Amino acid sequence: MTRLWAGALVLGAMATLSVRAQTPEPGAPPATSATPSAPPAPYQPKFAGDPARSESEAQALGYMRVVLRAQREYKKRHNKFAESLPALAGTGSLTKRMARSNERGDYTVGFRNQKDGFILIMTPKQMDSEHRSFYAEEDGVIHGDDQKAADANSPKVK
Repeated sequence: MTRLWAGALVLGAMATLSVRAQTPEPGAPPATSATPSAPPAPYQPKFAGDPARSESEAQALGYMRVVLRAQREYKKRHNKFAESLPALAGTGSLTKRMARSNERGDYTVGFRNQKDGFILIMTPKQMDSEHRSFYAEEDGVIHGDDQKAADANSPKVK
């Protein structure tokens, strides 16, 4: 029984010390839980050779790859490319939700069908060092530009 009471006293003393350590001294400014925001951590590539410069670019490029794969699969099944993103929904891993909205985070999706092809564009809402514009056609090559809207003449994204 003595051990039980001794253990309870030790726990009580530890709790009291913990509360006292968290209580500010008289006259001290109140403690705030907000800490100064640290600069964002540098982008960590998702795979070897990842060409993205930021999380936003990684998401935009990932979306483009999903659409491009869906178009290849659609073409194999139907002997033509889909005429719209909603027509691609359910092909490959492109979901109805992904095809329905043209807003993808920091980017806006542009899709245009052409005779025997299509153009897929990802335009950043704000062009800066972490938000390039992207462009792809039916050949599946993604082009990027950090100065203007990307097009077929923009540098290839690796």
